[in-house]
Parts: sequence; C-alpha cells; structure tokens
Amino acid sequence: MYKMLVECMGWVGEALFTFTLYSYLVFSVDRGKILKKVLNHIDNSRDEIVSFLRDLIRIPSVTGEERGIQEFIASKLKDWGLSYDMWFIDETELLKHPLAEKVKLPYKDRPMLVGIVKGYGGGRSLAFNGHVDVIPSGPASSWKFDPFGGVIDGYRIYGRGASDMKSGIAAYTMAVKLLLEADVHPLGNVYLHYVIDEEYSSNGTLAALLRGYVADGAVNAEASDMEIQPAVSGSMWFKIKVRGKTASMSRVWEGVNVIEQAYKIYDAVRKLYEIRVSEKKHPLYPDNRGVLALFIGTFNAGSYPSAIPDEAELRGRMGLLPGESIGDAITELRDFILKYSTLDPWLKYNPPEIVQEGYAGEGVEIPIDHPIVSTMINAYASALGIKPIVKGHEGATDMRILMKMNVPTVCFGPGTITQMHAYNEWVDLRDVVNAVKVMATMIIDWCGFLA
Repeated sequence: MYKMLVECMGWVGEALFTFTLYSYLVFSVDRGKILKKVLNHIDNSRDEIVSFLRDLIRIPSVTGEERGIQEFIASKLKDWGLSYDMWFIDETELLKHPLAEKVKLPYKDRPMLVGIVKGYGGGRSLAFNGHVDVIPSGPASSWKFDPFGGVIDGYRIYGRGASDMKSGIAAYTMAVKLLLEADVHPLGNVYLHYVIDEEYSSNGTLAALLRGYVADGAVNAEASDMEIQPAVSGSMWFKIKVRGKTASMSRVWEGVNVIEQAYKIYDAVRKLYEIRVSEKKHPLYPDNRGVLALFIGTFNAGSYPSAIPDEAELRGRMGLLPGESIGDAITELRDFILKYSTLDPWLKYNPPEIVQEGYAGEGVEIPIDHPIVSTMINAYASALGIKPIVKGHEGATDMRILMKMNVPTVCFGPGTITQMHAYNEWVDLRDVVNAVKVMATMIIDWCGFLA
C-alpha cells in the first residue's frame, strides 16, 4: 500500500508521506507492545535458532573453503524471501585500495555474500558484520566431540566456529528473519555481511563496503561475552635478529653463544611488558594485562648440536591500546631493547635488529555517547531487562576496517573470547537467543519500524 501511494504522489509526495509516516510510527505506535510481540516470537523460535546455528557449525568453512557455507546461507535467505548479493572479489581492483591487505589465498571460488532488507524509507541504515571462515580444527584427538558436529551438551553447543563467530552470524540472521515474521519492518535498510578471509585479513569486509554495503551504523558481531564493546585493541608482529660469535667446540670460550644473548633480549621484552601494563591505562580496559600482551612467540637459533650458534631470530606480538600507532609502538619497542642492550658488554657493540614484520593493525574506538553505542546499550536493556557491561574488546576485529571506512561501529555478539581458536570451542545457547533479542531490538530502535 505504501509503495502504491508513493507511485501516485511522485517524489514530493513521497518525501511528505515518508516524513509523516515516520513521525507517526516513531511517536504514535506503542513500541512496548511491538517489542513484546517480537521478543515472544523469538522465545518461541528457540529451536529454530539453535538448528540454524547447528547447521552452520556442521559446515567446515576453514579459511579458503567458504563456498559451501555461503551457498547454504544464500539458499536460506532465498527460502525466507530475503534478497542477497553474491559475488567474487576482484583481487586486482581490491588491492588498489590503501586499506587492502596482502592476499594470502586466492579469492577464486570463494564468494562474498550480503543479505539485503530494503527499508520503507525515512530511517537510518544498519549493517551487521561477521565472517564465515574459521581456523582449522586441529587434531580430532584434542576434541571431546566432533569439531564439526555441532554437539549440544546442556546449554552449550560445541564446534569450530561456535564462538568465533557462527553464533554471531546466526544471531543477526535470525534477528532479521524473526522480526519480519512478526510483521515488523525496518524503515532503514539492513545489510547482513557474510565475509570471507577474516582469519587472514580484513579484505572481505573492505570488499563488502566497496561494493556499496555501507550503512549509517554497524554492529560487528564478534564474540564479546555479551558486552557492548565500543573499542577494539590493536596489535603488531615483530622480528628481532640477534648476533653472537661462532667458535670451535674445542675453543668455546672464544665464542659468544647467541642463545645466551637472545635470552637477554627475551628478558628485555618481558620487562617492557611489565612497564606498559603499569603505565598504559584506558577506561574501557580496567584489566589491561591481556590487551597489552607482549611476548616472544617463536625462537630459532643454530643448525647443528655440536656448533656454537651465532645467529638467532625471535618473533613476537605486541598488543596496542586504541590510540597507539604502529609507528610509535615499534619505536618504543626498538628504543627500549637497544637501551637495555647497552647494559651488556657484547650487545652494546653488537646490538640486535628490531623490525615490524607481519600483521599490523591499530586499535579503534568510538565515543560511548555516540548514537550507535547509546542505542545499542538501550536496546540491550530493553530486550533483556538488565544494563549491559560496557568494555573494550581484547583482540582485532573487522570493526577496525569499518571505522576506518567511516562507518560508526560497535562490537557485540554471543560467545566468549576465551573460546576463540580453542579446542572444544563452545557457545552458550542462552546467550545466542538473547543476542537475537538484542539485535532485533537494535533494528527497531536504530532503523525505525513499520508494524
């Protein structure tokens, strides 16, 4: 009926009618009754929510092998009468963008997918963002259940991707489906991002945005322990080369064993971590030990048991608070290690080489009083009847690329960060259902609605 009236009235009538309709809907419709109807429908659809999540977990979608799960989701969207766009990333075009990252696996046969709900007009648009790829499950012997079985034990469902992040994908997909089934329709457009390659890069989310699926606000549905998270941390990888002096095994006192020198560098890294934890503070990270994690992850030295090694390579990871730049971080690391090295008679004249190499992503944050955050906080309280915890997210998510592309974003989803990439990964099904409620309420409050 709305669209028929618009066709008759032309664009002037459309603008007037949209404004009048929007004003009536926002201020006259009893939001409380509509919300109660939606939440009841979600409660009554618990089995369907769980079944959909179980189906997602049962599709092995290790990075590089996402086609199967994308086709499954697309078929579901089609069955439910929802529009979608499926396409393949053009690597050549994507890599022209300054935010694009190096392609580790070719994008051939790895489709991107975005679900599309066209709003009736007059409301703000909203994007839900999530990735379908997962890391390898590892040896089956390390799991108590089949890692791709979706086994339910009590309130938990187990499987690779349960927390990271098929539960988040299931939550926003079902939020849209059940909202529409309750005959509640958004005024603003809603986009459902199902991106590939997130475990390697943010190129999937970048590709979705470059294709035009940009919104007035976004919810990155990574595992957040059901907290509202307006910030995500950054991190960078680094490499340190240490040199010693080789010598004959019969003249060991003439050599300098690089392993002994490397341990001194290891100690310097540990001391810098302690200093950063003591000095670097952020209100969204009251316990900053995890977000600032700084450690050596690999150590290589020597090539033969009966020879004194003269070269060692240490690689590690340095966590960054939102607001810390990669350039400042590598400078801080380099300056500290070089200063520490001057205390040693060998390292003082044979200093190590420190470079940033590998992954590097800065943290991002959005003010707590930004509308996307405040609306999310209110949606949580309305849906669940309690105030949410508001904290920062420990670890990288595609919220970073969304924010850099000027899309105001908040992180919220079921699942816990302690389960991400873990053996026997699980998610609490009660959290999944509650996340559906919060996300459906968010659509109502952010986009406006026609009921």
